Amino acid sequence: MTVLRVGNASGFYGDRFSAWREMLDGGELDVLTGDYLAELTMLILGRDRMRDPALGYAKTFLRQLEGCLGTALDRGVKLVTNAGGLNPAGLAAAITALADRLGLRVRIGYVEGDALARPDALTANAYLGAFGIAACLDAGADVVVTGRVTDASLAVGPAIARFGWTRDDLDALAGATVAGHLIECGAQVTGGNFSFFTELPDGGHRPGFPLAEIHPDGSSVLTKHPGTGGAVTVETVTAQLLYEVGGPAYLGPDVVTRLDTVRLSPDGPDRVRVNGVRGTPPPDTLKVGVNNLGGFRNSMTFVLCGLDIPAKAALVRGQVEEAVSKEGLEFVLARTDHRDATDTEVASALLHVHLRDGDRARAGRAFSAAAVELALASYPGCTLTTLPGDAAPYGVFTADTVAQEAVAHVAVLPDGIRVPIAPPTRTAAPPAGESARTAAPPADEPVPGGTGQPAVGPARRAPLGELVGARSGDKGGDANLGIWARTEATWAWLRGWLTVDRLAELLPETAPLTVERYELPNLRAVNFVLRGLLGQGVAASTRFDPQAKALGELLRSRVVDLPADLPTGPPAPAGEVRP
Repeated sequence: MTVLRVGNASGFYGDRFSAWREMLDGGELDVLTGDYLAELTMLILGRDRMRDPALGYAKTFLRQLEGCLGTALDRGVKLVTNAGGLNPAGLAAAITALADRLGLRVRIGYVEGDALARPDALTANAYLGAFGIAACLDAGADVVVTGRVTDASLAVGPAIARFGWTRDDLDALAGATVAGHLIECGAQVTGGNFSFFTELPDGGHRPGFPLAEIHPDGSSVLTKHPGTGGAVTVETVTAQLLYEVGGPAYLGPDVVTRLDTVRLSPDGPDRVRVNGVRGTPPPDTLKVGVNNLGGFRNSMTFVLCGLDIPAKAALVRGQVEEAVSKEGLEFVLARTDHRDATDTEVASALLHVHLRDGDRARAGRAFSAAAVELALASYPGCTLTTLPGDAAPYGVFTADTVAQEAVAHVAVLPDGIRVPIAPPTRTAAPPAGESARTAAPPADEPVPGGTGQPAVGPARRAPLGELVGARSGDKGGDANLGIWARTEATWAWLRGWLTVDRLAELLPETAPLTVERYELPNLRAVNFVLRGLLGQGVAASTRFDPQAKALGELLRSRVVDLPADLPTGPPAPAGEVRP
């Protein structure tokens, strides 16, 4: 059985429109996937469906498919996507109509059963696994559409179909899960959003989309089409591997993937080998993403220029609270001002005022007009960044679980036959107690995979990012923050230095939170899970960075005492010795 080449052409709903065409034209593929679903996307699709029950899927995919469906069929490339969202049957029907209009014959399968009957929710969807996708491909589907499956399942399903894996092939399933996780976010593994983007061959200008060469044992090689931008290196792959994960046990519906067993190694230019991955039985429950409308919100921003910034902010706060009452108000003062500036913008701070309420009228123009009415009756230099506007609805995301056996996972084959997908018979409780370390390891404890003792000696004041990379992201109301060391010597120091307490010093907003800390020595990485940082989820968050995407770069910018003897710059090339 030969290698399976699985590419990805979409990392989110709104990704590069031309990527499907670029991936089909750029080189050899067996399967091309597209990931469109995120927690926020399910809310967007839920609101679409409220307006029109025939919607609920990612409409962009249809427009992309129009220009490349014929090419995929001609070249025998299977297309697998979760663009079906809340209505995979509806998208399958729309693709059939598109193919008829184009004069093409296409066999379409789809997967359903993730939508749960929850009268209390706008959307409630279980995260299904990969065996329904595999069943559709085994039945000859050219295109497979799903609803809410795990992102990695888009790649795991084709591998199951190609190699004939069963639910007992846990290591192979885990290896393919890692490959799927690595390509699911598109160009983010080929240099997109990469801490050291200035070191990329094209400066990160237009990274190509990725592909994984998956082998029968579940190992893989991450790469990209020749001549495309960006790069595939051990570090770009490490960055994506740390994205939106928790502890070493990466839970999935088909397998628990042990991230602490993943090994990455160079395999030539723009090629990284991924092997050693181990899997254990999945839990007997599935994750359920639940979205609800939380009410309405509105925001106004005051520009505070020059002197007495705190006093000006306090005056506005008192005036707004008096006008609309305190309930649901939030004030955030961003000290973007610089002393003795010669430019108004550089001399100004921003006071963001947010209001959330179940009453659309109060959160709407009653609030924004009250803010504007202060223009001639507040602090000197009073100005706002926008005119008064209406409130907008916002969503609240929560995570739940449901028994695997309670979900009717169904593969609808191209001939219309409905095939129930049985849940795994072998399950295990998720491992516990893996996040214990919140302080430095004992001084005499060797670093697994490292060189021993943390670096000591003279220090220099410099940004932490001179030595480490970072990648952060959102998971409902939580966030994760992964940090990797560029060399073994830096890892020996980082592992003992970057504790939960140290993180609270560097990022004070994490201090009151429950913070879990995990070590991944094979990656020279530490991963933090920050519980509750994003409140009720991305759609409800009023943080300046509501998805925590910039949290890693904030940490890297903090100036700290770095050991003076630690090397800066990229890791040594393969075969070259570096501390």
